[in-house]
Amino acid sequence: MFMDKQPPKSPKYRAISICQHDSCRRNGSAAVLKAFETADLPEGVTVNPSGCLGQCSCGPTVKVNPDNVWYCRIKPEQIERIVTEHLQGEEPVEEWLNPRMHMRFSI
Repeated sequence: MFMDKQPPKSPKYRAISICQHDSCRRNGSAAVLKAFETADLPEGVTVNPSGCLGQCSCGPTVKVNPDNVWYCRIKPEQIERIVTEHLQGEEPVEEWLNPRMHMRFSI
């Protein structure tokens, strides 16, 4: 007997790193980490504090792997939109991308 149902999708595994080094912490990265830890994240997403990610002038810095997406100057109130649009909807929030890592060129 054949089933018409599709098998359930496997979760997409992602690791979110939030810089907790000095300049990012001075700009509120501890609150950003807490907001991610308490957010309703999709299955397969982990949240980790990290050491310096080398983007001190853009902190708090959030990196999403394996997508290699870098967000800069993130505030706790922005987390819900990142979860909804990027982690659930598969579209990074463009206006919060780190311009050093995600360069845009106009022709």
